[in-house]
Amino acid sequence: MILLVFLMMMIFIMIGVAFFTLLERKLLGYIQYRKGPNKVGFIGILQPFSDAIKLFSKEILKPLVSNYSIFFFMPLLNLMINLLVWLLMPFFFSYFFVNLGILFFLCLSSLSVYTIILGSWSSNSNYSMLGSLRLVAQLISYEISFSIILMCFLILNNSLSLYDFYIFQKSIWFFFFMFPLGIMWLISCFAETNRTPFDFSEGESELVSGFNIEYSSVLFAYIFLSEYCSIMFMSYMSVIILFGGNFFSFFFYMKSSLLCFFFIWVRGSLPRFRYDKLMYLNWKIFLPLSMLLILFFSGFSIFLKLNSMN
Repeated sequence: MILLVFLMMMIFIMIGVAFFTLLERKLLGYIQYRKGPNKVGFIGILQPFSDAIKLFSKEILKPLVSNYSIFFFMPLLNLMINLLVWLLMPFFFSYFFVNLGILFFLCLSSLSVYTIILGSWSSNSNYSMLGSLRLVAQLISYEISFSIILMCFLILNNSLSLYDFYIFQKSIWFFFFMFPLGIMWLISCFAETNRTPFDFSEGESELVSGFNIEYSSVLFAYIFLSEYCSIMFMSYMSVIILFGGNFFSFFFYMKSSLLCFFFIWVRGSLPRFRYDKLMYLNWKIFLPLSMLLILFFSGFSIFLKLNSMN
């Protein structure tokens, strides 16, 4: 029964990702003063399924000098990692991971880096390798400050469970109570999900298509699905950590949808950063500031405990 519910949840996530891509294409179209997809089905609602059929029916191209086994397996492994992290959401069976949910999330988010660099290395392309090196440097850099920011929330929450975040934020949301950290968290989410303005691994103007240049057909679809699945999950996590997410409330899904819209809005509004400015932002601003804030909130947490004892 657990396996059946897990498979059903994966199917619903894939359908959600499909309509998320349609929403993105529609919104980007209106931002650029044009119509988005509107031919396939009523107002283009069947366009994602048409794209999926096209991608899955195309021929898989095999680079002559690539490492075939790693080249084919890595996109699928990347998708599976981004799907497994959804076990954190407390849908029926996922209470297995709720007590140590944040730790499970950090472990899986770190694993996705290996799939990308191995997939790029195995394709034996210079553009692909350059894109993956950029991405790995970016993710490793931002994961340091990302983890420290998360630790600030954990110090006050005093738990690794996602449900306890909802309990703690019944009076005030973390986004307002810890405003600078909330902004830093949202910016780090863009860097972690490799989205504009931090999509340097897919710099079309510089690297043709970046780390996925040699992938086509179903393998490209796996990479595409894992990226959008990661964006949806980070929207859910941000609502839980910053905006007092009650899993069983309709407003939880409304807030998650608004954050997904925010990801698309930023993509349609901001240009891509320079790579050195991205690294400067992390090492010179985010890292020192997050380390100062973790000291401040550690002291604040001790003060609260001593005050409650008295």
